[in-house]
Amino acid sequence: MQFRTAQQTDLVEIVKMLADDPLGSSREEFSDPPKPCYLDAFRHVQADPNNDIIVAVDTNGELFGFLQLTYIPNLTLQGSWRAQLEGVRVKTSKRSAGIGKALIEHAIQNAQAKGCRVMQLTSNRARTDALRFYESLGFTPSHVGFKLTI
Repeated sequence: MQFRTAQQTDLVEIVKMLADDPLGSSREEFSDPPKPCYLDAFRHVQADPNNDIIVAVDTNGELFGFLQLTYIPNLTLQGSWRAQLEGVRVKTSKRSAGIGKALIEHAIQNAQAKGCRVMQLTSNRARTDALRFYESLGFTPSHVGFKLTI
């Protein structure tokens, strides 16, 4: 398994993974080619030096996981940086093979190299398997998160 920064050609598979679960299927819209809104968002992420979409691929280049990693400067913790994980996904057929763990460990290494002192994420309470997975990696449900759709 290899990790690299996502390329625009990965976008079809990324959106497919985002839409491939009960929550994602109600809010994402998979198409090939992807809708322009996904392409626009991808380009904004790609242009931002504090954002990265990391993909996990096999030696043949097949994409089977990804996440978005955002670096956030902060005043808290004595002005330290933190890293935010978003959109962590592994292809359904490849789950429980250690890909998600390796992908997150890779993201943690990147965040440490950037000087981050905290790695954070949110996960929907309905994703009980994901919650157990994150706790198995050492993440603790230490805060209450809130979302407002605007």
